[in-house]
Amino acid sequence: MGQHLHHLLDAAARLLAANSLRDWITAAGIAIVTWTLLLLVRRVAARRLHHGAVDARPLPLRLLGELIAHTRAFFLAGIAISVGQEGLALPETLRGGIGRAVLLLGLLQTGLWAGRAVRFYLAQQREQRGGDRVFTGSLDIIHFVARLLIWSLLVLVALDNLGVNITALLAGLGVGGVAVALALQNVLGDLFASLSIALDKPFVVGDSLTVDALSGQVEHIGIKTTRLRSDSGEQIVISNADLLKSRIRNFTRAAELRSLATIRVAYDTPAATLREIPGILKSIVDAQPHARFERCHLKTLGDWALIYELSYFRRNPTAYPLLDLQQAVNLAILEEFARRGIRIASPPAAVAVV
Repeated sequence: MGQHLHHLLDAAARLLAANSLRDWITAAGIAIVTWTLLLLVRRVAARRLHHGAVDARPLPLRLLGELIAHTRAFFLAGIAISVGQEGLALPETLRGGIGRAVLLLGLLQTGLWAGRAVRFYLAQQREQRGGDRVFTGSLDIIHFVARLLIWSLLVLVALDNLGVNITALLAGLGVGGVAVALALQNVLGDLFASLSIALDKPFVVGDSLTVDALSGQVEHIGIKTTRLRSDSGEQIVISNADLLKSRIRNFTRAAELRSLATIRVAYDTPAATLREIPGILKSIVDAQPHARFERCHLKTLGDWALIYELSYFRRNPTAYPLLDLQQAVNLAILEEFARRGIRIASPPAAVAVV
């Protein structure tokens, strides 16, 4: 330990002896001035690019303003140190170390710039598409995958510049990756399921789904889970892999929703009136906006009632709820039957057995 410290002190003494005090002061002054100028240029450029109406500026200038505003001080400091040390007589190993350090800072800043550019692009797409829920549901997944690829590539470039054999490393990672994939197969399954949802789009944020026995509206599509808000108010969290294995019913994408009504009429209703009932029910449905009549038949002669079956559809159920139409049709049936004297049958009272 003492011998190692002695070598360090000896190297520091030789370094100080190779440059005069004036050289060190000049190098420090150049580095400080350079860093200050770079900070000033960053501040002025960011202000000018953000001046005025944001939407009125061309898209490339808006992106440039975002990147300049998110340029880190440590990156500018690395550039300043690199410029300042040019006038010093430094050993090649030290000069090479400074160069590698500046390169690593540059790669780190590049990763931050690339991540910001991806976020900026996705934000622009969100604004352009407005209420497009299909794209909105994929934003988080696209952002995560893009950042993962960017930082993976930059780490490989950094390791290559540090002298690491990338080919051997990738081969080792390939072998180790199999074990990691087996250990994390559930997590990776949810990740790939989220990518499938983003690409195939079986549902988007805002859709009303029924998944097996669960029902709710999609609130969020994440990397691992999808969250639904049920009609009763609680949040339902389902893993993406399990979700794609289930039978999903997407009611939001239905062009029409069918309603099937059963109407029981009393047996003492005249035969002529019984023949008129299908037409009466058709006219009631046709009078409702956004409704389409399908059929109406005397389906069954029940034990205590004549059973009619009425089938009709609600057009555009997202904008006009099906329950509203059902209520309107039911009330109209009661009013029309009362006006015509048609009696709705009720089950006979139970006879007590003594």
